[in-house]
Amino acid sequence: MLNDDRIKIKSPSPWVTRFADRIPPGPVLDLACGGGRHGRYLLDRGYPVTLVDRDISKLADLKDNAMAKVFAYDLESGSPWPFADEEFSGVVVVNYLYRPLFPHLLASLRPSGVLIYQTFAQGNEKYGRPRNPDFLLRPDELLQEFGAACEIIGFEQGFMPDPDRVVQSLCAVKR
Repeated sequence: MLNDDRIKIKSPSPWVTRFADRIPPGPVLDLACGGGRHGRYLLDRGYPVTLVDRDISKLADLKDNAMAKVFAYDLESGSPWPFADEEFSGVVVVNYLYRPLFPHLLASLRPSGVLIYQTFAQGNEKYGRPRNPDFLLRPDELLQEFGAACEIIGFEQGFMPDPDRVVQSLCAVKR
């Protein structure tokens, strides 16, 4: 769970905006999208976007957008991966970590597709939630998970201000 300051953030992550133009034309998956700030950003740039979250109540305004597919799904339910038959040009994940999904993210990414991932890392516990190590990336974990199958375009980890947090960020292109 995030603290109130983080929930109120409406603009897309600078990490996402920095690398969004690297996503080739085609559909994009915005996983655990919350209010859809990244999906909306990508929709504004002409990408068809599938927005997935357990609670889609904040996405009702997208129901008439032909480029947006809004999908209510509990990613941690143990149900089969709902996108096994789909490939995406881009996958965006921000402020969400559920390690069992890593192989699915990679499998759902087209060759030359772009993964943009940014979430909380160890050290964040001193600034707020999440504090549970199950929801905090270990040092270099995204590199270790995706580096063999992808070319790493950008990687950062460490403290970020406003709001104060510790994150790990990756942009990678599937080989």
